[in-house]
Amino acid sequence: MMQVNTVTMKAFHDYLVEQECSSATVSKYMHDVGQLALFCDGQAEDKNVLIAFKAQMQARGYAPASVNSMLTAVNRFLEFAGHPDWKLRLLKLQRSTFTDGDRELTRRDYERLLMAAKRMGDERLEMLVQTIGSTGIRVSEVRAITVESARRKQAEIRCKGKIRTILMPKKLCQVLLAYCKRHKIRSGQIFVTRAGRPLDRSNIWKMMKRLAEKAGVALQKVFPHNLRHLFARTYYKAYKDIVRLADILGHASIDTTRIYTVRSSAEQQRQIERLPLLI
Repeated sequence: MMQVNTVTMKAFHDYLVEQECSSATVSKYMHDVGQLALFCDGQAEDKNVLIAFKAQMQARGYAPASVNSMLTAVNRFLEFAGHPDWKLRLLKLQRSTFTDGDRELTRRDYERLLMAAKRMGDERLEMLVQTIGSTGIRVSEVRAITVESARRKQAEIRCKGKIRTILMPKKLCQVLLAYCKRHKIRSGQIFVTRAGRPLDRSNIWKMMKRLAEKAGVALQKVFPHNLRHLFARTYYKAYKDIVRLADILGHASIDTTRIYTVRSSAEQQRQIERLPLLI
C-alpha cells in the first residue's frame, strides 16, 4: 500500500528538482499528483485505486492527451515511490494527420503581431517575438539570449544536464545588439523587466495575449510555443530535413519533431481535392 500525503509529495518535489527538471515540469507534475491525492482523500492507494482515478478522468471528459499527460506525472511518482509495477497504461491515440487550422499561427499572423508591437512602441516585445520566431527556442530558454550570445551569434541552452548550442541569425544579432545599445544593456540577459529581472513564462504569456488583441489575431493562436511551431514548419518546408530540425529544436526523438511537420487541415484538404480519383 502507498499514501500520497504532504510528506511524500514534498519528497517527490525535491526529487524532481534534484533530477534537474524544469520549473514548469515540476509545477505540472506536482499539480497532477495533487489531483491523485484529492481523489484518494487520505486513503491508502493500490493499483485498483489508481485504475479508478484513470477512469474518473475519462468520465469527466478530459481530452485523451490531457489524461495521458496526467498519467505520465502519476507514473513518474509511482517510480519514485518504489511501485513501478503499478504504473498505468496511457491511452492509445492515433496520430493526427493534420493540425487544427483555428490554432495555427500563420506567417501573416506573425507579421501582424510584429506590426502591432511596432505601433504600440513596444520594442522589447517586438524583439522578443522575433527572437523566439527566428530561433525556435522554448519560452523557458529566452534567458539564454544574452548580450554575449548575440555577439557570438550563438547561445548555449542548459537543461537536465544537457547543453545544446542555438545558432542565431546574423540579422537577429544585429538588431538585438542595436536594441541593447539604445537601452544601455551592456551585458547579461537581454529580455528583462523594468526592475531588471528576467522575463518569466507568465510575463511573456500576458504580453503576447495583449499583443494578440492589438493585432487582431485570434487569442488561441498566440502563445510562445506557437512561435516555435511556426519556426519548425517554416524550416521543414524550406529544407525537408527532419533530423536536423530535431537537433535544432533539442528533441531526443524524431517522433516529437513530427508534430511540427504535420500540415494544416486546409492544406491537406486542398491536396485531397486535387487527386484525380473522383469520376
